[in-house]
Amino acid sequence: MKRKTLTISGMALLIAIGLVLGLTLSSDLDIQNKGYSQPVPEEAVKTLTQVSEALVRVAEAVKPSVVNISSTHTVQRRVGPPGLFQDPFFRRFFGDEFFKQYGEPQEETRVSLGSGVIVDPSGYIVTNYHVVKDAEEIHVTVVGKGEFKGKVVGSDPPTDLAVVKIDAKGLTAAAWGDSDALKAGEVVIAVGSPYGLTQSVTMGIVSAIGRANVRIADYEDFIQTDAAINPGNSGGPLVNPRGEVVGINTAIFTTTGGYQGIGFSIPSNMARTVMKSLIEKGRVIRGWLGVTIQPITPELAKQFGLKEVKGVLVSDVVEKSPAAEAGLERGDIIVSYEGKEVKSPRELRNMVASTSPGGKAKLTVVRKGEEKTLSVTIGQLPEHMAAARGQLENVLKGISVQNLTPQVRDQLGVPARVQGVVITDAPSGTGLRRGDVIVEVDREPVPNVEKYNEVASKVPSGQNVLLLILRQGSYLYLTLSP
Repeated sequence: MKRKTLTISGMALLIAIGLVLGLTLSSDLDIQNKGYSQPVPEEAVKTLTQVSEALVRVAEAVKPSVVNISSTHTVQRRVGPPGLFQDPFFRRFFGDEFFKQYGEPQEETRVSLGSGVIVDPSGYIVTNYHVVKDAEEIHVTVVGKGEFKGKVVGSDPPTDLAVVKIDAKGLTAAAWGDSDALKAGEVVIAVGSPYGLTQSVTMGIVSAIGRANVRIADYEDFIQTDAAINPGNSGGPLVNPRGEVVGINTAIFTTTGGYQGIGFSIPSNMARTVMKSLIEKGRVIRGWLGVTIQPITPELAKQFGLKEVKGVLVSDVVEKSPAAEAGLERGDIIVSYEGKEVKSPRELRNMVASTSPGGKAKLTVVRKGEEKTLSVTIGQLPEHMAAARGQLENVLKGISVQNLTPQVRDQLGVPARVQGVVITDAPSGTGLRRGDVIVEVDREPVPNVEKYNEVASKVPSGQNVLLLILRQGSYLYLTLSP
């Protein structure tokens, strides 16, 4: 009887414990349900669904015009013997014949992958210059239509743009958008073939506009975006919510080789101008004003009687140039070009370069505290000046120079015995400044722009260069590294 009572009591205890545990688990589940299983409000679901559907439609509208580009080119390279065999002992043992095979150049085929966007149903495609640079063969894959051989119609290294043509029918061309209307924070979509993965779509926002001095191209006015851009995206479109191309994806800022949230795209308005010139003329014809300009600092603004820091200061006017004929003078401050505010030398240079030679432009200048409006007929950028800008694919890329005119010598105090070229623009981080006079490049004299371009073009890509410059009356050696 006693054992039976104990057994019943034990069972009762177990049941009680089970009830407690059950209640505890039930309580925990209730807490979890309350924290994680609440239904999403219909209004939120509806909004997100509409956004999702809109993005799908934009992607579907753009993807047919985005292509994959594969280019091949052959390079010569020399292969040295394995490190152990560099020892003279092995050379004596094996003989010179063994080492001759390493001294002869060997051909190596390299493949570049990128993207492009169809801009005309007849087969014209815009891409990056670096995607098709030195290409011996170009293969363009159009989704749903197959692979076609491509031909470079024209390229423009200063903007890193190129136009490729394929013979195909029934192509879908993308619509162009107005990049000047872009604002920071606007939603954008990037489409391309990162790492060869065709028709990849990523979304982000416009992080900033007007980015320059990033040493990617010569004429820089980049759109910065956080839409994921990776190797292979180059040449693909950046589109707005209307599905219009507002940029051509060009490069990323990275320390790892992959996406880090900072990508750069060439504005569509610049790309359209370059594309049109390449298709019609095979090269880009740029406008020329004929002035040397510099930024306005707070100190200069005070000296020239400006109420605010704006515009660019004309430090020199080239004789018989469009600027001289229009009446521009040294000391003038250009505050607007064709009604658009001028904020930096880069902006004015891009505006002028985008104007067709022979076209008229209105300049608003401040002269001795008074605003004046001048009409100028834009000229064509001289060949030697065009060659001195951006055509280089080495450490000197992006450095702009001009000849030492008598006016520039007087302004900078350069002695008559000094022969060289004066820097009018240089990327940040090079250690070079406006007004520096380059006297030698790798110990070779460069007395004028023509000679500078000749010597500078011989500097191999990826190699250091030694410059001798004159700065404020003193000579200085400076090494530039890639």
